Order: sequence, then structure tokens, then C-alpha cells
Amino acid sequence: MVRKRFKDQVLMANTGYGTNKKGKHMLPSGFQKFLVHNVKELEVLLMCSKPYCAEAVLNAPPRPQSIPERASKVAISNQSQCQTVQFRK
Repeated sequence: MVRKRFKDQVLMANTGYGTNKKGKHMLPSGFQKFLVHNVKELEVLLMCSKPYCAEAVLNAPPRPQSIPERASKVAISNQSQCQTVQFRK
């Protein structure tokens, strides 16, 4: 707990410590991470104007290779374009 106005205590955060709103939740590659549970959720990324990077969840469908295949067909950034985010198996 951060206490205010006591000697030798950690200072409380004031104005000026905030994060830039444009870069919030942004990966170093410039993409935002989007968790994909099934192939239908990839279609949602086509309608978005922001650059998203698809990441398959751990409990993927029975054919987990179908998500990266579909992502490459519809030109959604995946492992090859977004190096910081990888498809989990």
C-alpha cells in the first residue's frame, strides 16, 4: 500500500504518470493482440479498421492448424508478420 505524506515512503502517483492512449495495449510491432477461439472469430478482424494480430488460444478446436491456414488466406497478420505474438498449440 502506498501511503501519502510520510517520510521514507513511496510517493503516490500524480498526474503525468499516465500511458499514452494511442499506444495503450500496443505490441512493439504496432499490432494489437486479439485472441481467436475459432475460425469464425477471424472474420471479425476483417471488419475492424485497427491493425490486429491474431493469436490462437490454448484450447483451440480439434484441428488447430485450421486457424493459421484461414488467417493466411484472408491476409490477417499472424506469426509470420507479427513476430512478437505466436500461435499457441
